[in-house]
Formats: sequence, structure tokens, C-alpha cells
Amino acid sequence: MDYQAFFSSELDKLRDEGNYRVFADLERERGNFPKADNHVGEAVRKVTIWCSNDYLGMGQHPSVLGAMHDALDKVGAGAGGTRNISGTTHHHVLLERELADLHGKDAALLFTSGYVSNWAALGTLGAKIPGLVILSDALNHASMIEGIRHSKAQRIIWKHNDLADLERHLASLPANQPKLIAFESVYSMDGDIAPIKEICDLADRYNAMTYLDEVHAVGMYGPRGGGVAEREGLMDRVTIIEGTLGKAFGVMGGYIAASTEVCDFVRSFASGFIFTTALPPAVAAGACAAIRHLKNSNKERLGQQEAVAQVRTRLDAAGIPHIDNPSHIIPVMVGDPVKCKWLSDVLMNRYGVYIQPINYPTVPKGTERLRITPSPVHTQADIDHLVGALTELWSQCQLARLPMAAQ
Repeated sequence: MDYQAFFSSELDKLRDEGNYRVFADLERERGNFPKADNHVGEAVRKVTIWCSNDYLGMGQHPSVLGAMHDALDKVGAGAGGTRNISGTTHHHVLLERELADLHGKDAALLFTSGYVSNWAALGTLGAKIPGLVILSDALNHASMIEGIRHSKAQRIIWKHNDLADLERHLASLPANQPKLIAFESVYSMDGDIAPIKEICDLADRYNAMTYLDEVHAVGMYGPRGGGVAEREGLMDRVTIIEGTLGKAFGVMGGYIAASTEVCDFVRSFASGFIFTTALPPAVAAGACAAIRHLKNSNKERLGQQEAVAQVRTRLDAAGIPHIDNPSHIIPVMVGDPVKCKWLSDVLMNRYGVYIQPINYPTVPKGTERLRITPSPVHTQADIDHLVGALTELWSQCQLARLPMAAQ
């Protein structure tokens, strides 16, 4: 076999389909997010980022940067290895306490990313609980899917947010069989939100545990940023809450929050925890500062909600189609991978607007989109420029508009 020819051929297929991923070389400006320098060869140009998951700009917040500088100066750069071998740094202990408090749980457990926390937690629970069946929402994130697959537990895929289908599957299982319902609060591609209360009701009725991924909701919803479950007063009804430190909290890492026994069980058996290097103490300190700030400040959340509402209104007025949802994510629907990539390229090259195209396999073919995430640090001028650019390009690309454009 000619291995290099195989690799080249497969990459060429991606390019022909419009699904080849090109990563923009960006250098964010401290204190000036969402502005960034885009490096193209030897050239550098200014761009505005419109697709970051640093939803609240906390990656630039003075309290976060200050905490990270202080920790770096006090304890150094790295954690020294795995917590299993090198010990737990005190910053990890403090962060896990903050996370447990954020979600009203007895304990929390840190991982190196949200992907790893899902993969390790679901993989461990599925592998170690005898006879466990995991009921997984059809649109769950790849990290959840991989963790469930890795566990080799029995799995049932239920239709997205379909309570009747979930109950049908639960009712078909033996009453004494261990069950775990795995789902997300905010689904990141369409921006829709799960019916958490009703899912918890079904879990109670059929004696199932619940595993809620709040990755795109922590920091964003609830009076202290605990997520959708906090906003709806449901955290105590969820068995395990999983989240990330790399989106609204502006740093990196993942975690689960649950009972002391659940966290200790995963800590003791999860290879994805035991055998991986721990987060650097400065990262943990920065995350801790972000969580503490957002527990006490609603300014960032309100500013972000205002920006989202304004962008939606402006897109409606221009007739540019986007999915109407109750979250902070605005998927502008293109429906063609080549046009989606073209729009993204022209927005960057001509207008200095960075929005990464979302194509297959991240979303189904025919639903290609530009995923916009307004933040409280986008200005009125930024919004005007974005909508103006999209309006011009929508005409050039001969894409359909919604009726409101004629009003």
C-alpha cells in the first residue's frame, strides 16, 4: 500500500466536498478581545472574532489574568505530572471546592478538558456498573459518544429531546436494571435546550441516574452561572453534572460534580484521570477566579444576552436565516458546504470578520452553517459591520432570504 498516496487522496476528497478544515492563525490581543491578529504567511491583519466559545470574554478578564500570574510566580509552571504520582496541588483542591459549591454538590473532580471528562466519566461508569444501560440523546457530543462506546455498556440512542421516545425505551427495560440517561443542556450546533425537569421526572419514575453535560451553559445561565439546571432549580435532581472551564470560564479543563461517592468512584477507576498529567496550577487558579467572579457578577451575562438579542433582530431585518432558539448560539444557515466555506473565507479576507464554517461531519450534510456567538465585549460597531458584511455576501452568493427582508 502507498500510505502517503492514501492520505493525500482522502484529504483531496475533503477539499472537493468543501469539508477540509483550515485553521486560522490567530493571536488575541490581551484586553482587546474580540480583536485579534491574523497571521497569513509574513503578513498580519486585524480581525474580529465572532465564533469564540469564550462566551463572556473571561479569558481576558483582569481577575483571571491576575490569579494566573500570582500562581505562576508562587508555585511555578507545571503540576509535575499526574495527581496519582505527583500529588494534588492546592489550586486543584480549591478549584474542586468552587465547582462543587457552584453546582450544589458534595464534590467535584477535575480533568484536562471537557472532552476527557465526558470520555472518562461515562466510560468508567459504563464499564464498572454491572449491567448498566446508557440511554444517550441522539445529538450528544462526540466525547459522550466515545465514552459510551469505550465502556462497552449496553447503549440506547433516543430521539433528540423526545420525551416519549425516551420513556418508551425506559419502559422496555427491566425495572431492576441499572440505567443512566445522558444528555446535554444547551446543544452547541442548533442552540436548543433540553427539557431537564421532564427528563429528571422520567429518571425518578424508572429509577435511572442522570448525566447532564452543561459545557455550553456553565457561566452563562443561572444566578451564579451554574448552568441551565441552576436557572431552573434542578441541580439537586441531576446525579452528575459535567462542565468545562474552557468556554464561559475562559481557561481550560473539564470536570464532573456529583456526590462524594460518585466522584471518588470515577477518580479511583478512570484511566483518563489516573494516567494523565494534571492541569497546571496557574490554569486552575485562573478558572477559580473566573468562577468566583461569575458567581457574584451578572453584568457579563446580561451584556451577552443583549448582544445576542440585537444580532438576532438585525439578522431578521436583513432576512438572513438563522435557527430560532432560546440560547446564546446563533446558527446562520447556509446549507451548502462550498458556499459556507466561501462565505467564511470572504468574511475573513475582505471584511476582517472571523467565523469558522461548520460543515459535515460536525453537522449533517445540507445543514452547513456559520455559528455566531455574540459576547458582551462586541461593540455596536462590531455588530453593524458583521450584519452589513453578511447582507452583502448573502446577495453575492445568491442565498435565499427570509420574508422579513421585504418588510
